[in-house]
Amino acid sequence: QVQLVESGGGLVQAGGSLRLSCATSGGTLSGYAMGWFRQAPGKDREFVARITRSGDSAIYADSVKGRFTISRDNAKNTVYLQMNSLKPDDTAAYYCATDATWPRVVDRTAPQDYDSWGQGTQVTVSS
Repeated sequence: QVQLVESGGGLVQAGGSLRLSCATSGGTLSGYAMGWFRQAPGKDREFVARITRSGDSAIYADSVKGRFTISRDNAKNTVYLQMNSLKPDDTAAYYCATDATWPRVVDRTAPQDYDSWGQGTQVTVSS
């Protein structure tokens, strides 16, 4: 397992943008597929986006498709989530996670598919 640290959250008005980052404090992320999830108070953790180990494929939840973009820089051991056209419904704690089991597979969206998790970064979108 690796230790993950998310950053980049904050308070933004509806229609604004934020870029989240996920880095490791030790080791490398290049061997893992990476996912972003979010969890709002009183709700289950939900899938947001996933990118394969090489970065050649990505998938998104329908609720963020066309607005969010996941990317990675394996040389920097960092994964990003660019969030545009933010809506109040996007308010949640955002978490990144690793998938060591199937790093080349893109279609894995359940939280139990992932191994290590960060502590999360809060995103609040005001109306």
